[in-house]
Amino acid sequence: MRLQNKTIIITGSCTGIGKAIAQRCVAEGAQVLIHGLEPDLGQSLVNELGPNNAALHIEDLTNPDAPQHLVDTAITAFGKLDAIVNNAAMVVASNLQTTDLDFFRKMLEVNTLAPFALIKAALPHLTATKGNILNIGSVNAWSGEPNLLPYSVSKGALMTLTRNLGDTLMRENHVRVNQINPGWVLTENEAQRKRDHGLADNWYADLPAVYAPSGRILWPQEIAAAAIYWLADESGPISGQVVDLEQHPFIGRNPPKDTSTIPAPPN
Repeated sequence: MRLQNKTIIITGSCTGIGKAIAQRCVAEGAQVLIHGLEPDLGQSLVNELGPNNAALHIEDLTNPDAPQHLVDTAITAFGKLDAIVNNAAMVVASNLQTTDLDFFRKMLEVNTLAPFALIKAALPHLTATKGNILNIGSVNAWSGEPNLLPYSVSKGALMTLTRNLGDTLMRENHVRVNQINPGWVLTENEAQRKRDHGLADNWYADLPAVYAPSGRILWPQEIAAAAIYWLADESGPISGQVVDLEQHPFIGRNPPKDTSTIPAPPN
């Protein structure tokens, strides 16, 4: 098992990509702290994984004390901390005209500052175990959709944080920091968002090739499979790296002339 006896905090892991990462981590021998805002879904996942393998902490990450609460809960439950996965994110569509400063600050607070705060809180324990940090970003970090302005900026800032700390913490603490940028992923929340936008329940079954050359978009389990490499010792001393996980080159592609009927990806 690639994560035998490792303890990992995974934010935003009651659903979606975070849930898939938690399931895969336990399958690889780890113990995980599940986090999110949905106590029923979180408890259901803990029950699935088993109380010896998982614990649950429900709290809004914008609470100033939340990062320390997460670390304390993991240490109390499992005795040490080997890694954190900053996966929790706020995904809301908005552009220059529809974004005000309060909303922009909220997006940065959740998507960029909360990961920074958790890294600071966890660092003493990660230093002790020579552990690692995995940030979950987005391909939109490179520029982003017009209607995902603050979201894209927040993920771009997270990417810079990863590269900066990936150098600093490796030199000073022997703690690795890396990031994966998923493309368009079929999570439960994404499926529901598109239904809320008026699309059919099976909207993802027939997508234009410009967005899904393979005929489908990514699954959370595929992101989780990639995450294990960065959380495991087999990635060695590699730090400060950002890897895009998409089925096509995201930058420089030519969209179709008529995009009016295409549901825009959120990630």
